[in-house]
Amino acid sequence: MPSRKLRIAFIHPDLGIGGAERLVVDAALGLQKLGHTVEIYTSHHEPGHCFEETRDGTLVVHHIPPPFPRAIKGKLHVLFSHARQLHLTCHLLSPSVPSYDVYFVDLLPTCIPFLRLGAHTRVLYYCHFPDKLMAGGAYVEGPSTPKGSLLKRIYRLPMDAVEELATRQADTILVNSKFTRGVFKKHFPSIKATPRVVYPGINLDTYTPLEVDQNDPDITSILSDRPTLLSVNRFESKKNAALAIHSFAALRKRSSPDASSRKPRLVLAGGYDPRLLDNVKTLQSLLESARAHGLTYIVTTPSTSTVPLPSFVPSPGTGEPDILFLLNFSTAQRSALLTSPSTLALLYTPTNEHFGIGPVEGMVCGLPVLACDSGGPTESIVDEPTTERTGWLRQPDPEVWADALAEIVSMSEEARRQLAERAKRRAREKFGMEAMARDIESALQETVAMGPVPTPLGMWAALALLIVLVAYLVRAFM
Repeated sequence: MPSRKLRIAFIHPDLGIGGAERLVVDAALGLQKLGHTVEIYTSHHEPGHCFEETRDGTLVVHHIPPPFPRAIKGKLHVLFSHARQLHLTCHLLSPSVPSYDVYFVDLLPTCIPFLRLGAHTRVLYYCHFPDKLMAGGAYVEGPSTPKGSLLKRIYRLPMDAVEELATRQADTILVNSKFTRGVFKKHFPSIKATPRVVYPGINLDTYTPLEVDQNDPDITSILSDRPTLLSVNRFESKKNAALAIHSFAALRKRSSPDASSRKPRLVLAGGYDPRLLDNVKTLQSLLESARAHGLTYIVTTPSTSTVPLPSFVPSPGTGEPDILFLLNFSTAQRSALLTSPSTLALLYTPTNEHFGIGPVEGMVCGLPVLACDSGGPTESIVDEPTTERTGWLRQPDPEVWADALAEIVSMSEEARRQLAERAKRRAREKFGMEAMARDIESALQETVAMGPVPTPLGMWAALALLIVLVAYLVRAFM
């Protein structure tokens, strides 16, 4: 018996360029291909800073700008994130918005009790990682000292309580890796349900090798016949892109003098948002690291980007730079870099990353991947035995990474071909968009099959707590 075709509303706070956004876009595309009606609601969507499928009509996107800022003088991000999503929730519950069979919520669970109570509709929540653990930067396993000032920790207490309480109201909870599931169970003790793992999938068709359009400066300006090491990540401090620069500099020092004409270059590509102070500071810090190592660089954006180039200290030297910083790359630029014959490896620098779509993108293109030996990449990359290797998992030490890079750069053509075959096969079998879409479809169907939404006392308590939060916000800042 064919499954019922659903009307699904995705709720995502900021539809920009990043791993979480890529998952949402690919999940929506996959469900749409399966015959479901999918619409995305967001509080922020900028045509010059988003994935192409969200602006070219492939996906229906409803941008509902909120009256609240993202922050005040770089502070109170979490509080305003809750407020912005509650504003979006009010829109969803208004009579002018059509009803849906189920809601798909990710990143922020604040809206879940309201949607269940106000729309009497089941909600599936996809947890990329608990927000309470991301406030202090990269997640560290094991005992750790509290981060931030006492005032900030007090400020976070009600925010973290709201997150756990709202998450507990979800009818179905999915996570992106076994690593995230373990962290979720440890840090959300009041939630008895065990989340189901659904690995992020990617649209394999978008990673086919491109014929370079010699008339497209966006493509020709970023490609080179020099050996290229590629890192794709947001410009955020927790992504630790400095590791790529330090290990690249260590590798360059080992190069023989007669190989100067073929010295490798490094490309750091990722989402950059000048509204986020962390993005601005991270880019500045990376440029300083490049200068400290005596490496030349340029910073560029595609012509389609509406985000202006930030001001920065120019790099000394002439000729082709050692490092290319590519901000807010286009889909064509990403594919061109990943599939270029001169690209030798993908460097994935975060530690304890929740899942990390970057290694999968590298594998589907047949690239050797070098990643940290923690978190989600340990589930996507095979390091041992070497006969089954699709990449290298190493501790985040520049010299250790330089050793691995030297091994990767010196691989024979045959060894590279064999690894590429293994990597592509693993990516297609475990991390294709179709597999993810089928898993999410199954979870959504099961969620809808739960029937009418009850309204127990706990639901009213959650509603009361969120109303108090909004009242506090209005009184303090409006």
